[in-house]
Amino acid sequence: MTTQRSPLPGYAALFIAIALLPALGAYPIFVMKVLCYALFACAFNLLIGFTGLLSFGHAAFLGAAAYGAGHALKVWGFPAPLGLLFGAAVAALAGLAFGWLAIRRSGIYFSMITLALSQMLFFFFLQAPFTGGEDGLQSVPRGRFLGLDLANDLTLYYVVLAIFIAGFWLIYRTVHSPFGQVLTSIRENEARATSLGYDVERFKLVAFVLSAALAGLAGATKTLVLGFATLTDAVWTTSGAVILMTLVGGMGTMVGPMVGALVIVALENKIGDVGRALAELTGIAWFNGLGEAVTLVTGLIFILCVLAFRRGLVGEATALLSRFKRRPPQ
Repeated sequence: MTTQRSPLPGYAALFIAIALLPALGAYPIFVMKVLCYALFACAFNLLIGFTGLLSFGHAAFLGAAAYGAGHALKVWGFPAPLGLLFGAAVAALAGLAFGWLAIRRSGIYFSMITLALSQMLFFFFLQAPFTGGEDGLQSVPRGRFLGLDLANDLTLYYVVLAIFIAGFWLIYRTVHSPFGQVLTSIRENEARATSLGYDVERFKLVAFVLSAALAGLAGATKTLVLGFATLTDAVWTTSGAVILMTLVGGMGTMVGPMVGALVIVALENKIGDVGRALAELTGIAWFNGLGEAVTLVTGLIFILCVLAFRRGLVGEATALLSRFKRRPPQ
């Protein structure tokens, strides 16, 4: 009988490695953007990977928190911690309203309700005066965080990393708690969970609100990092992007969404450089336009994952490692 090792030392080593990235020459703003989207993907994974609820409207919570935090920081002069908490609270309230309506249905009907509500919120952001419309909410100040000057990119980097670790820890504790076990049972067999006496709709609603709040924390943090909030944060394609991040990394795994976020954000930001390098290497001029074909590349990655990597990168790697460990010695 073998005892299962705790993954916590591995997570700690991963976070230490991330903390050392700036010293190794990584661009802090890029890594912070990846961390924000990684938290967004982890929050989404809590809903789909551990509860079995597919939301097509999660960008609404990212955008609501982005605008809420940006307005609180710029117009009301909130300090950074309160601005972030306010953004997360706005997203949690939106999640409560969305969830209360959506959990009454299941399957594709649940997904389509979340998409419809998200689109309604998107058009509200498009026309509301405080969002800046198509121009977005610009020049959001970073301020200070518990006495730390966030104008310094390196200081902000470690604050963002601490926020991500806190969000990741909350998800980990949720998944490995009795509440998380009930969520897993709902995902596996909702009828049996109901027969055991669990109020399934209440558990779904709590999971939905928690996922929305964490997605909102990611959106608020992204506004703090980049200094602006735009309609891109709330558009339906952002909901599609977080689904892709989760699938590419590995749905139902803890680290998978982080890997998926890194892959997708790196593609969106570096695909032009890769295209130019390929054009120089091969002499094919078409590669110079690869930066304008991000959706084509991400679509191909999605098809590849569906056909060849059903568990995602982390899921497939974990399954391969498990098979290797079970192999009898020669």
